Order: sequence, then structure tokens, then C-alpha cells
Amino acid sequence: MDNLIRVSLSGISKKFIVGHKKKKSALARVLSIFQMRNHKEESIVLNDVSFNLNEGDNLGIIGRNGSGKSTLLRIIAGIYRPSNGFIDTKGNLVYISGFGQGLNKKLSMRENIFLVSSLMGLGQKDIKNYFNEIVIFSGLKDYIDMRLDKFSSGMVSRLVFSIGIFCLIHKKIDILLLDEVMGGGADIDFQEKAIKKMEELIKGGSSVILVSHNLNQIKKYCNIVIWLEDGKIIKMGNPSEVIKDYENSSKK
Repeated sequence: MDNLIRVSLSGISKKFIVGHKKKKSALARVLSIFQMRNHKEESIVLNDVSFNLNEGDNLGIIGRNGSGKSTLLRIIAGIYRPSNGFIDTKGNLVYISGFGQGLNKKLSMRENIFLVSSLMGLGQKDIKNYFNEIVIFSGLKDYIDMRLDKFSSGMVSRLVFSIGIFCLIHKKIDILLLDEVMGGGADIDFQEKAIKKMEELIKGGSSVILVSHNLNQIKKYCNIVIWLEDGKIIKMGNPSEVIKDYENSSKK
């Protein structure tokens, strides 16, 4: 029997419209008003990306900053719509970002635990049941009522991971998207504790897509790797081979 394809992408491209960077003369500005249009530029972030992810596969995505990794994950998660191409996902999908996706920095840690947990599909009763576990795991119990705009990047990283990990433990996941979940400056002790929890999730049978600059993590957890460069897939295949080529290119 063929493996179930959990994620299928065909010809995915993503363009963002950005303002024209060149300075306009007074005459040009007046003309643009009469022409009823503003000059715009397109930034192509992803270009003709295609791949399939089978059930039980763990895919790592590597590449330099700005290569399109996070944008690709957000398209798979349904946060962004592709400009072109086709995407299909089968099963319950969960996306966790170490960049604080879904957090409201004007709210307290307590309020954000309820906010993000509800966005991840937990009911109020479940959130109340797991609230103390989330707080204890994060190691941030002294900051429960502090607004997140007072948090350091490391504290935000700890909170995001702690909320995500306990939400995931208590629900069925078919597709797990992890975007730099151990980034943001979390301390070593917390990272070690978090990695153990992440291993439990990855070994739980879900299809996983992991974006990380930590190539050792990618080698350890993934059986397939994609190397993205300027929004294009440069190479896809065996982790050791793809990572070796990527590292060699970085030395040039």
C-alpha cells in the first residue's frame, strides 16, 4: 500500500508587493496622482516550490536568512495564501513559531496562555487544567501578570514553546510545523528540557516539517532535507548529503 501523502505542494510561488524605493520628484508625485496609481515593486519570496511529504516523514528545511523558509511554513499552515500553485494537506495540522506567532504583547503572560491555547484548539476547561503545567514548564511563574512587551526574547521563546508543547500533548496531530521553536535566546537548561519534549512529539507518529538554523537538530530528527535559496529548492534528499552541500556553499 502506498504511503498517505500528508502535504503536497505543486508550483508554489509567493510574491509580496512592496513600495517603490526610489525617490520621486515633485512632478512624478503629481503625475502618479493623476494616473490614479502608485508605483509598486514585487518581491518574489518563493518560486515554483514543489514536494510531497508522506505520513511519518520528518522534513527539515534549511537555508540562509531570507531564503523563504518561514514563508513556506506559513503557506502550508494557511496563514499566507500562495500567489501561484496548488497545496493540499490531509489531517489535523498544528503550527508553532518561535517568533511569537499569535501572541499579543499588550496582554499579560496569563492572558496570552489563554489566547494562544484557544487559537490552537483547546477549550477553556482544558486550558485551566493545563495552565499550571505550562507555567511551571516555562519557568516563568514570577512573571504571570507581566505584559509581554516587558519580556526578553528568551522569555518569549520559553513561553511560546511551553504553550505549544502542552497543547500538542493533549490533541491528535497529523502534521506538525515547527518554525525555529528553539530560537530567540532561550537558555541552555530550558533548551535541553524542551528538546526532550520535542523528541516525544516528533517520535509520536506525526509528519513533521522543521525549520531550523541548528543543523545538528535537522540531522537528528529529519529523514529528508530541503535546501532553500532565494525561494527555490536547490536540493532535496538525504540529510547528510544536502547539509554537506549547503555547508560547502556557505564557505565559498
